[in-house]
Amino acid sequence: MRTARAFIGALLPALLLMTTSCGQTAPPQATALGTVRAELPKLGHRNWIVIADSAYPWQSRDGIETVIASDDQLQTVKAVLDAVDQTHHVRPNIYLDSELSHVPEADAPGVSYYRDRLNELLDKRSVQSLPHEQIIAKLDESAKVFHVLIVKTNMTIPYTSVFLQLDCAYWGADAEKRLRDAIGPTTGK
Repeated sequence: MRTARAFIGALLPALLLMTTSCGQTAPPQATALGTVRAELPKLGHRNWIVIADSAYPWQSRDGIETVIASDDQLQTVKAVLDAVDQTHHVRPNIYLDSELSHVPEADAPGVSYYRDRLNELLDKRSVQSLPHEQIIAKLDESAKVFHVLIVKTNMTIPYTSVFLQLDCAYWGADAEKRLRDAIGPTTGK
């Protein structure tokens, strides 16, 4: 009898802890990365994932989902790229704001460190730098039809967002051109 009471006495606090924690949300980073991993099978070419700084606006357009990451920007970029790299169906076209290379350390302390670490992280990847407004225009145009996932971080340095426009991993531009050449001109009728 004592053993049963001791067992119940030990089990009761554990059950109470389980029932009171069931309604709590997961830590933000787990939720953000979990969302990225859960969404990746649904995402395809022309979808976007943006790893954004903390001042990135919460957009109201349908099809744009925003999640919050608790890890820093570089850890989040690495985690998202690792998740994309583990898929078989998409690969990232990476865009950075061209303004980032001109932001002075005096105006944004830590920007030099961030640029250096980001360059190391993106080494051996194809990266395009465009003016911020051009990237946003591409993103906005795509968001009219295609899903965009924004992962906001706690980064407080300007022009540090990393934009991933997803592309098909198993069909490239050369294969598409050969296909279009084989089909020949279309009349549009």
